[in-house]
Amino acid sequence: MGDRQPPSGSQEDLSGHGGDPDGRDSALRVGGNTYNIGHIENANFGPNHGEFVSCTIVNGSGSGQPVGEGQYVAASELDTILSPITDASYTRNRKISPPDSDCFPGTREGVIQGITDWADSPVLFNPDTPHVFWTHGYVGCGKSSISQAVSQKYGGKGRLLGSFFFYRNSGDRSKMVRFAVTLASQMMAAVPATKSFYKAAVKADPTLLTRGASLTTQLERLVYKPFNAAVKRGLILKTLLQGPFLVVVDGLDECEDKVEVKEFIEHLLDFFKRHPSTPLRFFITSRVERHIKECLNTAGVQLDDLVAHGSEDDILTFLEASFGHRVRIDPVLAAYVQSNGQWPTRADLKTLVRHIGGSFVFASALFKYIVEPSDDGLNPITRLPLTLNMNPGLDGLYAFTVARSQRLPHFSNVIYTIALVFEPLSITAIAGLLGIQTFEVLHVLVNLQAIIHIPGTDELPVTFCHTSFRDFLTIEGRSGRFFAPPSHHVYLSYRCSLVQDKPERENAAASYGIRNCENHFEKFARLLPSGQGPFLQTVDALYARNLAKSQHEPRFFDILSTLALLYEPLSVEGLSELHGIHQSQLSTILANLHVIIHIKSDTSLVTFRHPSLRDFLTNESRSGCFFAPPSYHGHLFNRCLNLTDGKRAETPARAYSIAHLMKHLLRCLPSTGQELFLTISPFPPTLDAVYAHFLSKVQHLPHFLDIISTIALLITPLSSAGIAELLSIESSEVVQVVLNLEPIIRSERTYNSPVTTCHRSLCDFLTNESRSGPFFTPPSYHLKISYRCLGICRKQQPNETWSSRSPAAQYSYGKCKQHFERFLTETSEQCILEAFGQLPHIPNWQLLPDHLFSFTHILYWLFANHRYTRTGEAFHAITRCIEFLALALECDWQPDGWLHRPFHKLGSLPPLTSPMYSTSHELEIRQEQATTLQHILERVETVITAKYPSILSTSQPYLNIEFCLIEQWFIGDWTPISAYRLFEWMSRRVQAVIALDEPGTHVPYYFELNFSREEEWNPPKTRVTLCKRRLRSTNSRPEVGENGGV
Repeated sequence: MGDRQPPSGSQEDLSGHGGDPDGRDSALRVGGNTYNIGHIENANFGPNHGEFVSCTIVNGSGSGQPVGEGQYVAASELDTILSPITDASYTRNRKISPPDSDCFPGTREGVIQGITDWADSPVLFNPDTPHVFWTHGYVGCGKSSISQAVSQKYGGKGRLLGSFFFYRNSGDRSKMVRFAVTLASQMMAAVPATKSFYKAAVKADPTLLTRGASLTTQLERLVYKPFNAAVKRGLILKTLLQGPFLVVVDGLDECEDKVEVKEFIEHLLDFFKRHPSTPLRFFITSRVERHIKECLNTAGVQLDDLVAHGSEDDILTFLEASFGHRVRIDPVLAAYVQSNGQWPTRADLKTLVRHIGGSFVFASALFKYIVEPSDDGLNPITRLPLTLNMNPGLDGLYAFTVARSQRLPHFSNVIYTIALVFEPLSITAIAGLLGIQTFEVLHVLVNLQAIIHIPGTDELPVTFCHTSFRDFLTIEGRSGRFFAPPSHHVYLSYRCSLVQDKPERENAAASYGIRNCENHFEKFARLLPSGQGPFLQTVDALYARNLAKSQHEPRFFDILSTLALLYEPLSVEGLSELHGIHQSQLSTILANLHVIIHIKSDTSLVTFRHPSLRDFLTNESRSGCFFAPPSYHGHLFNRCLNLTDGKRAETPARAYSIAHLMKHLLRCLPSTGQELFLTISPFPPTLDAVYAHFLSKVQHLPHFLDIISTIALLITPLSSAGIAELLSIESSEVVQVVLNLEPIIRSERTYNSPVTTCHRSLCDFLTNESRSGPFFTPPSYHLKISYRCLGICRKQQPNETWSSRSPAAQYSYGKCKQHFERFLTETSEQCILEAFGQLPHIPNWQLLPDHLFSFTHILYWLFANHRYTRTGEAFHAITRCIEFLALALECDWQPDGWLHRPFHKLGSLPPLTSPMYSTSHELEIRQEQATTLQHILERVETVITAKYPSILSTSQPYLNIEFCLIEQWFIGDWTPISAYRLFEWMSRRVQAVIALDEPGTHVPYYFELNFSREEEWNPPKTRVTLCKRRLRSTNSRPEVGENGGV
């Protein structure tokens, strides 16, 4: 390579000395210093821009130091080191170096003409014409196509000083670092007269070729000044006669170096302000991003909004030409047109134009979708109607286009967000909402520009080319793996809650978050559980984020735990009363939780927007410091207890306290006991103390013990009216007791609603004397209830239907016998006899049914069912049974009406239909007891003889000294007279045994009473025998003696 002399007037030499024979080793002398170029790789000195090289400069000491990887050597001179980007100009291979854009013939002519008029206007004669023309618009509106067309136009005229097409994520093409040297390289190729001035600048300051030089310095000294110098020398006069030179800068918004972009624009405008007569114009295209708009939106720049240029005619032209060309090269389409006429029709084309909405990118994508082969098996003729329908006709296009970005970071979040937001958001707002960078949002959306309008500025909303795309994304059956699930609303709600708290609340993301955080959560809350998805981690983060806003407020954790553990919601007023705090303090806490807690006013109920909040608060592993522990039920019990004072007015908080007091208490109890491990004061130490506390407050009320005992022992619940009827008292008296015991007894405050205990432990308390003390309800009270039931049954009319009877009457008929049986089974023998002893012993005609009831049921207890037989006191029971028969006879003037009547037909008595069992009963009888029995039987016989003498000679059971034979096997078929004859026989049998011993013997006699079934008779009869048993010793059980024993 030969040496080249520096231009005249230069103060420093710039020369290259050959080294390596093939020209790949050389020397560079700058400012008196000589540098050896040790090696240059891939050097190619073409006529335009040069090629990428890697060179090493060796200093005087011989040590090699690289100038820098990725440097360029000027194409025309070895002694000038440049590093231009070869694929940034309009001459690049657009197939491998996008954007691959060009104006379709016959389109955009008006736009290009306007640019041409501006570019061709002479500087000297049009001093008011700005040197800078800025065309802006959304992604896909045709900015790059226009830049390409303008560059080609002025390149062909020889007036294109340079062109630079920025492109996102394309290495240095998306940065400013080599912008100036690339323009300088292109300038020297387009205007060779600038080379000498360029070399002089490099010679004067070699650092201009390094990255240490600023962008503005490089532009000033490598581009602007060399161009101006060539103009002043008149070296390009001939070209300038045609008009100013032009520099085209496309896609300036895709440059990542925003600070350097601002420096470039500001310096450019300043240069033209200092040199207004410079015959150079800059045509710039970009989206309207803030950092660009702030600089270019001035008086020195001509603005042009590309979107304002109606493009429907251009799109129609494009579609007509494109489909026409396709018909000409496709024999199938050509044959179809020959047979059916124009395809697509003019109406079809206009419909497509309306769908396209002004986007050439969408128009191109739509055209390709219709005519190009695909895997769906459809041909262009069948695919066109689907496209005209748009929804869902373009699902294939949408899926194909969206798939281009599916592997990019944040793809799902970006796509789901634009599909589910309540209003279109700008790129800046989407990035802010999702917490990512704007370029990351653009990275996803740029690939979708065929179906999405990416606006000309990051501050304008991103919209769909057609609304059918949103339908596609939100219908799972159409979008498949690209489906935007409604459960994503909870994530958006969480992101809204984050951005609205940031310092820059005035930005778009924060504004959207403030307006729609609650709306997104509401959308999520309304989903069915099956549609809410695996949201747990996100929703927990949302809850924690919102709760953290109020956690430093006084009483926050009290309110939070209360909301989590309440059994039914309360209003702000109710919560305020429950906790004894001012409503304003409570409202402050709840206002910060409006996203997750629903409240309309102070009088409306405070509720959770989603039940998962309660799950979150009551699960310590999920909620952490916001956990509402079960022990807090104790605090709520204490608060409720304070509100149950009868002197307080009726309020919702008091009503809640009365209804749920015991529930809160019981939730504090360990599962195996009643002790409360709480240290709240004042607080009852045991559950029993709680019951005693409430019962003591009402024990002075009339009939208190009867009412509470009845409630404790009822087999099935009765209403207040039913209890009153059973006890023969006023309903108001029952209601008064029940209402005062609402914390432990549940009732709907009406006479006809069932009265029940809040917890079964109250019944256990009342029936355990050691626990309940003065409130003890003994099992013998079953006998009283049984007689109460009997009294109600006695009042019923014989022809009365079941449905016409009162609930108390129905209960009495069904449960009278059961209460008597429970009295017998749950009460000791001693208590049974004591209870029988407390029954009336004075003849009273009104008590006749009671006497008969006692007589028949004691008999039933003794003989009909072996489960209830008590052998130790059986003879006492026999005596008491005969005594009730005597009372019944004495108070009735005409006993013949029932003496021969079977037990099951004795008026309204509950039926006794159980059969006798083949059983044995041991009887212990002393001489004085036998005497008492004999006297009572004589009392019965006296009354019968006086009132109905003939009865003793009829209907007698078969008697002999060995056994007694009763004609009926079922005890319900027995009659009072047959029972009397049985007892009379037993008395004679005992007396006969005792008569064999000396008088005054106090040793008890033991007998075995046997019942058996006599099958020889038809129907079968009951055979009764009574045998004496001997004692082997004083401590041994008696043995059966000989039959008869007399």
